[in-house]
Amino acid sequence: MHVLIVLSHPNPASYTAALAQAVAEGASAAGHSTEVIDLHAEAFNPVLSAAEHAAYADPPTDPQVQRHAAALARAEALVIVAPIWWSGPPAMLKGWLDRVWRPGIAFHPTPDGRLHPGLPEIGHLHLVATLGMPRLLWWLTGQPGRRMILRGLRPCIALAARTRWHALYQIDTTTPAARSAFLARLRRLFPPD
Repeated sequence: MHVLIVLSHPNPASYTAALAQAVAEGASAAGHSTEVIDLHAEAFNPVLSAAEHAAYADPPTDPQVQRHAAALARAEALVIVAPIWWSGPPAMLKGWLDRVWRPGIAFHPTPDGRLHPGLPEIGHLHLVATLGMPRLLWWLTGQPGRRMILRGLRPCIALAARTRWHALYQIDTTTPAARSAFLARLRRLFPPD
């Protein structure tokens, strides 16, 4: 299985970056091929310009968006790794969704308003997140970041795809043991090929 990991965090030495590395190491050790897109390291431009918006239904012309679309097309599993800030993903990740998950790539709209998946090879979608808030408060807020990604991307991938949420809550007060246990859990995200 080919696993695409998309990381969105500005600090390459962050715990979030370590989570993405743990997923990649675990998937590779299990015999899967992996590919990592670090949005901040490659200075992905998250801004959907007026010109790009006007040509939204056309194939993208930006080489960076084309590369990311090609990476999505190769993926059989997608793991998005990011913190949840103010109940949602970082702006960089939201901009990536706006610019890359577009018609002709992620979905194919029909005249009657339905969507056909553009990425039917993606059979696994995982969101790995850290949050400052407790689990109960996250539940009470309605989990908007989780819903936006796991439910929002669902129509674009395989009909029978598995979606999973992996979260470490109250990240600012977690113990080193809890952080290590979460890293270990992510190293076992994918069973051996």
